[in-house]
This record gives sequence, structure tokens and C-alpha cells, in this order.
Amino acid sequence: MAHISYSEAIVQTLRTLMQKDERVLLLGEDIGRYDGVFKCTRGLLREFGRERVIDSPIVEQTLVGAGVGMAISGLRPVIEIMFVDFALLAMDQICNQAAKLKYMSGGQVEVPLIVRTNIGTRGGAAAQHSQSLHATFLHYPGLTVVAPSNPADARGLLLAAYQSRQPVLFLENKQLYFTPGEVPTDGYTPLSKAAVVREGRDVTIVATSYSVSVAQAAAALLESGGIQAEVVDPRTLLPLDYATIATSIRKTSRVLILDEGYLTAGFAQMLAGKIAVDSFFDLDAPVALLTHPDVPIPFSPALEAPLLLTAQKVAAKARDLLRV
Repeated sequence: MAHISYSEAIVQTLRTLMQKDERVLLLGEDIGRYDGVFKCTRGLLREFGRERVIDSPIVEQTLVGAGVGMAISGLRPVIEIMFVDFALLAMDQICNQAAKLKYMSGGQVEVPLIVRTNIGTRGGAAAQHSQSLHATFLHYPGLTVVAPSNPADARGLLLAAYQSRQPVLFLENKQLYFTPGEVPTDGYTPLSKAAVVREGRDVTIVATSYSVSVAQAAAALLESGGIQAEVVDPRTLLPLDYATIATSIRKTSRVLILDEGYLTAGFAQMLAGKIAVDSFFDLDAPVALLTHPDVPIPFSPALEAPLLLTAQKVAAKARDLLRV
């Protein structure tokens, strides 16, 4: 085990993959000379050279399109899009090309492409650099969408993404990059397998990405009042391991969903709908949601702070749920 940060786990995993497989190459904005805006490619240009660590212009559609072409030609590209907000510029390449080519070719063409980007709000990054748009990509069969919540899963899911023959959208989180944790030096985290990160009997809290840390802090607050919260991290959002979530709901009969995305048509609403259809008779109370409200994220810290999820908000919502 190594005690390293989330960003360092990504750097080390990319290094491992590049050493293991000469077909692995990196493309993105400022990933070479400047080591990436969040330092997730630190030192890789010096180690592997400009043919395998390629700084690109600010052209997300072309960047991902080049990655698709490389992937179907036998290379193993890892694309970095600096912020998920700008992945919208590459939606056609991600969702109409990478996700569909295997199906449109009758299985003759595979697209083993990894697109790394980040979600989450981080200290005044404002409306165009702070969104959590993961739900936008959950409408497209053929994609795998993952959101690791800790350094160990950042490494494990990136290794699993490399082993996949399907395109993987790998969603990191700005709040987590410099968070340390214990990271195994071998093994990987299977895709489409949720984790129960804290056992409990009274309420299930399903949380994604950075929200898992908030949920764990809230569970500690609740425990001081005699309430045992179970925290479930889906890890892979598409395809979703609903079986693990359903098992937890059968045990607790109450569920609270935390997500940094917007409320309307977001991951939390999608999951709440699935729970209402598939786990209705296991519930003793309506499904509760805590998400980002449907407003652009402000630059001002004073305006941003009330919109953020906190352990206190989550604990209060869970207590309200247990009173129903």
C-alpha cells in the first residue's frame, strides 16, 4: 500500500500503463510542459517524450476525434479534457462516434478510448468551470462512465478502464485531486460494481464522487445521535450496479441520494425514478434528494457556499427522513 494523493494515483497509474504498453499515449491541453492543470500528468513528458505525451490546441472536438481514430487503428489513447464543461464541445465524438461505432459496425470496430475530465465545484471557479455534468453522458449506450471517489479507486478504475474494449469516460473531481489515501500497488477496481463504504441499518445514503466524502462525514455526525447510516458509492454510473443499491434499501427502507449535479434530469432524479419503480415496496418513506440547485454556479464565494453539499445538511436531511 502507498499513501498518496488522488492526482498522484492517476499519475502513477498512467506511468504504469505507458511502461507496460507502448500503444498508450496521452493527448490534452497543457498536459506536457505544464504537467496538466491539476498535475495529473506530472513528469510524463520528460519520461516518455513528445510522441506519447502530446500537448494539443484548445480544440476539444478535434482532440477526441483524433483519439477515436487512434483507438480504432490499434492505439490506446488517453484524452484529457481540462474541465467537463468543455466536453460538451466534443459530444458528437464521444456520444455519436466512440459510443456507437462498435454497434454500427456489427462488432467489427472497437474503440478502446479513455477520456479523462473532471467534475465538481472548487472555490470560485465560476459557472463555466464548476459543473458536474455526468448525467449528460448517461443517455448513451456504449459508453462506460466512472466517477472514483478516492485515490484507491482512481487507480483501480483507471486500470479497469484500460482493460475495457469500450470507450470509458473517466470523471475525476476537483475537490479530490490533493486528497490523500491508501492505494494498493496491485489489483484493480472492477467496472460496474458499487461499494458499500460504510455499513448501517437505519438509512441508505447513495453518494457519487466527492459527495461520498460528505456522506461519510454526515454518517459520523448521525452516529453520535444513535443513527446508523449506510453509505453506498456506485463508482460506475453507467452501467449502474443497481443490485447493490437495492440490497441496501431492503435493509434500511429509507434512502437519501447525494449528487453534485443539477437536480433536473440529473443522476439523483434518474436513480430516484429507478428506486420508485424497482424498490417501491421496500421503502418506508419517499426517496430524498440533495443536489446542486438548478442555477449557474456563481463566482462569488459568498454566493457559492450556500449551494454546496455539507455534512450538516446531509445529516439534517437524513434525520428528517427518519421522522417520516
